Amino acid sequence: MQQITKPQGLERHFPLIAAGLSGLALLRPELFSWAGAFIAPALGLIMFGMGMTLDWEDFKGAAARWPSILIGLSLQYSVMPLAAVTLGAVLGLPRDLLVGLVLVGACPGGTASNVIAYLARADVALSVLLTLCSTVLAPLATPALVEWILGHRIEIDFYGMMRSVFWIVVFPLMDGLILRRLLRRHLAPVQRALPSVSILVISLVIACVMALNREAILAFPGLALLAVTAHNLLGFGLGYGLTRLFRRNTTEARTIAIEVGMQNSGLAVALAVKHFTVLAALPGALFSLIQNMTGAVLARRWSARQASDRKNEGPGGPS
Repeated sequence: MQQITKPQGLERHFPLIAAGLSGLALLRPELFSWAGAFIAPALGLIMFGMGMTLDWEDFKGAAARWPSILIGLSLQYSVMPLAAVTLGAVLGLPRDLLVGLVLVGACPGGTASNVIAYLARADVALSVLLTLCSTVLAPLATPALVEWILGHRIEIDFYGMMRSVFWIVVFPLMDGLILRRLLRRHLAPVQRALPSVSILVISLVIACVMALNREAILAFPGLALLAVTAHNLLGFGLGYGLTRLFRRNTTEARTIAIEVGMQNSGLAVALAVKHFTVLAALPGALFSLIQNMTGAVLARRWSARQASDRKNEGPGGPS
């Protein structure tokens, strides 16, 4: 089972490290922009490490809690699209920004959510299953939501999405699980170092995203930043609160909140450029940055509280 320990070392300074590197990326983007081609392998490396902290029984247990998976998927494809529409009406967003926000909301969960779930001491196995399930549903759910809300038909490359998730999430995770099964007694030093390594890698990924989108970020309209930040926070907040209303425990609520609040923003950007306008891609680009920064803050806060919460709850049932 995944070990729940008090945050140590770099874990205590995750938001500060991420913010510091992101600020440096704005000043010196060339220090980080080169890493754009390595974001996927970097996430895969973290997933490989996470596999070494899990057992097959973790996934069996997560799959057995199928009501939680259904709750997570339902919130994934309802909270964020509806929040986008609501924010568009409340803030009076221009058409292009509304389109971009709706595209973000209609996308499946992103692979970075699994990393944040791990750092937050949430249920990693459940997070991975939710990412896989929402991605499988995306070729049907995302176009349907976009057409219903925006009246515009789009298409998604199903096999391309599945290839990406397989190589970034499934393949390295399974390798880690197998390695743990074979070398369980010899992996303790690696497992102790993994949280710090993961924090460094995800912080560098955030800085790289900042560097690659520097011009858009510096030139963004304040309204777009407000809308994207509110959208992301609503995803986290409603994901957590509504899951608790279904009487799931805090660990599952945190896991689902991370999955709902962290979207496949790269897909949203690609769909915006392909089917709409370049300006419609701005919310997706901003969301990629905001979700990782807020995710870092939540991971730090929740990881510090999770050990005590686990003592008061059953292994996956309602508290």
